[in-house]
Amino acid sequence: MSDPFVTPGEPAAAAAIAAIGEELALFDDWTDRYQYIIDLGRKLPPYPKAWADDAHRVPGCQSRVWLAVAHRDGRAFFAGASDAAIVAGLVAILLRVYSGRTPSEIAATGPEFLKELDLMNALSTNRGNGVAAMARKIRETAALLPAG
Repeated sequence: MSDPFVTPGEPAAAAAIAAIGEELALFDDWTDRYQYIIDLGRKLPPYPKAWADDAHRVPGCQSRVWLAVAHRDGRAFFAGASDAAIVAGLVAILLRVYSGRTPSEIAATGPEFLKELDLMNALSTNRGNGVAAMARKIRETAALLPAG
């Protein structure tokens, strides 16, 4: 089985946020941005079916979302999936920012970037609440790990 945990492409959460902002800015309208976000979700590593259970489910999401964490070398690596295409893309964005980071970097990176990237304004209230719940779950999970 391939590793379901996301390995960061950028050296820091701030660099990932900047790269996502630049990528979203390439599109003139939200239809194209939505398609880009959906494509990001399709590129997530395969999530183990056995982990699509209540123990890994993120509460507060309209769609079903699952997250798992692995603590490796002082860093938190996350795996995630959703049963909704756009939400899987939002999971991919969050994991690109947070996965593979130290618990202290995760704690220092608040979810405000979602508003700064204009993602929250483009989502329905329920989707926005779900993304906020995912970010909160990631940060709460990382806070329980030994500081790296």
